[in-house]
Amino acid sequence: MRIKNLVETALKTGYLSIQAENQLRQLLATGYDVEDLNAFMSLQEAAMMGKVKQESRELFQCRCRAAQKNLVYN
Repeated sequence: MRIKNLVETALKTGYLSIQAENQLRQLLATGYDVEDLNAFMSLQEAAMMGKVKQESRELFQCRCRAAQKNLVYN
């Protein structure tokens, strides 16, 4: 699997799963070409603009909200 393939899927679906994030990390660590780098930068831009949601960020936000509720009610 190439970085550009993972990015294409994320851009089509508007969602980046934790599994895909982990695959991206592995691929970025093992080397990539200019085409893959450009695709990754496109994904970063789409995520910053809210066009792609990241499962990891959604889980983090849920945990933060739950922690805040515990602080308020305890």
